[in-house]
Amino acid sequence: MDNVTFPSNGLEIAGHLYRPDGAPRGAIVVGHPGTGVKEQTAGEYARLLAEQGFLALAFDAAYQGESAGLPRGLEDPAQRVEDIRAAVTFLGEERVGVLGICASGGYGLAAAGTDPRIRAIATVSLADIARQFRFGADGTQDPAVLQGLLAQGQEGSFPLFPETGEQARAGGPHAFEGWEYYRTPRGEHPRSAKTLTWNSVGRIAAFDALRTVGLIAPRPLLLVAGREAVTSWMSVEAFQKAGQGKEFHWVDGATHVDLYDRYVPQVSKRVAEFFAANL
Repeated sequence: MDNVTFPSNGLEIAGHLYRPDGAPRGAIVVGHPGTGVKEQTAGEYARLLAEQGFLALAFDAAYQGESAGLPRGLEDPAQRVEDIRAAVTFLGEERVGVLGICASGGYGLAAAGTDPRIRAIATVSLADIARQFRFGADGTQDPAVLQGLLAQGQEGSFPLFPETGEQARAGGPHAFEGWEYYRTPRGEHPRSAKTLTWNSVGRIAAFDALRTVGLIAPRPLLLVAGREAVTSWMSVEAFQKAGQGKEFHWVDGATHVDLYDRYVPQVSKRVAEFFAANL
């Protein structure tokens, strides 16, 4: 694994480049979840894809992790999409695909829809961050919640996770598993985001990860979701909006966050098969 950097809209992006033993079967950009860093699930997928013959790049989004950008903790969908495009440019390969995990699944769809250099795209536990803020992870949130967040203004930041496991459990199983992954030894990393800036909310609300999904076809698209994931409705909606060349893979018994760590070996194998056939 090599430490690398590359520019994105004038910001220096920090990445980990995983190399296969022989000539690469293609190159894959791997994007992390909204609060993650390259050392967590994105890096694990990249490592396993490299073991299966691909050149794989995991990187920290601008304003997060080891990448540049102020204020720290800003979630800017437009910049996140540009980061993926910049990663494609950095790899400089003719056969390049994108693997987006959680929020990066949404950002990856937006990038692929308008960047024909991306020859194939896969998503794992896809989340359109805008839909999640508008409708909640399960799609049932009162729209007034987003209005309340937008009313908070532009200054400062707010915590992303409860302080204790008991508080997290009170938010339901999905809230607890997110807390468990990011705030306990299950998956925590000191550089993963613990707060979100208030000026992120307006940027998120104006975004729509699925706006250009129809432009991906006829390039191949694979969506992977856990049967027990409350967020799976977003993968289903993306599949319905996509054109020809699409595939859907259900992982029985898995929740949203389970695909970050507990099911990575089998999911990465399915993703590798997809890219091997389409890059």
